[in-house]
Amino acid sequence: MKMLITGGAGFIGSNFARYMVKKYPEHEFTVFDKLTYAGNLENILEIRDKQNYKFVRGDVCDLNFLTYILKDTDVVFHLAAESHVDNSIGNSLEFTKTNAYGTHVLMEAAHLNKAAHLNKIKRFIHVSTDEVYGDITEGSFKEDAKLVPNNPYSASKAAAEMIVRGYYTTYKLPIIITRGNNVYGPHQYPEKIISRFICNLILDRKVPLHGEGKNIRTYIYVDDVSTALDAVFNKGEIGEIYNIGTHDEISNLELTKMLINKLGKTEDYILHVPDRPFNDRRYSLDLSKINSLGWKQETGFEQGIDKAIEWYKRNVTWWLKLLNHNGL
Repeated sequence: MKMLITGGAGFIGSNFARYMVKKYPEHEFTVFDKLTYAGNLENILEIRDKQNYKFVRGDVCDLNFLTYILKDTDVVFHLAAESHVDNSIGNSLEFTKTNAYGTHVLMEAAHLNKAAHLNKIKRFIHVSTDEVYGDITEGSFKEDAKLVPNNPYSASKAAAEMIVRGYYTTYKLPIIITRGNNVYGPHQYPEKIISRFICNLILDRKVPLHGEGKNIRTYIYVDDVSTALDAVFNKGEIGEIYNIGTHDEISNLELTKMLINKLGKTEDYILHVPDRPFNDRRYSLDLSKINSLGWKQETGFEQGIDKAIEWYKRNVTWWLKLLNHNGL
């Protein structure tokens, strides 16, 4: 089969691309990426010489180009997205363009090929986020919960899901949606709390903690995301939604203290900064459906944090030039 991975030079996408290219030498993979600030060809150097891999630079908003590419594609893994909430508060239109309109373009390209009897996509796996549910004080969200996004990023991802759902119902495109927890690990652009704080502490800089840090998040190591998407690809049912995550809950303050301790610093390195206009209090996912496919978490939270810290220590050159280039 021929597979397309959008956003395949980004953090999650590149990890998934490396995993799939190596696991399935019998399949052909095209990694598609615009190479914005968060896309990096160095993330996929490991597979550049693989015979079943090729890279294509492109924009998910380019209908003609994607219609052409999908003529020769069996499976789409759609991971391309703007994903940093802080950026969405300052530049929300770009998030709507990439996340909602870009997804619409991909769906339309798949539909046009099907309608013209040029190609029929066998599976379209759309990767979304747990933030579309909004926050929850107690318990965990099941896949049939109401979507109540609370920031421009999550709103754009919820809009994308509605478009995907519409194409499934109207045009019978074979879609599956996943909604995931916060992801961390190697190759993450240093803007999210774990990657940014690790890099700051290695550089002996303070870490900017939003508000009092009481907001609770749940984290999943990036390798576990790849295996979960693989399980959905092989065993997931068309038209279904699957939560992907763990039960590794921790407050931002507790996480900050953990990173500070592991990197040999003191709590004097915490710099409290103004909170977001609205900051979801807690995310939590019910994982029954993804577990029913035989998937389970392999990397515990503390083990994953240790692995991430070691990777950033060993790859200072990779992330330091990103920090310098973008003024972080």
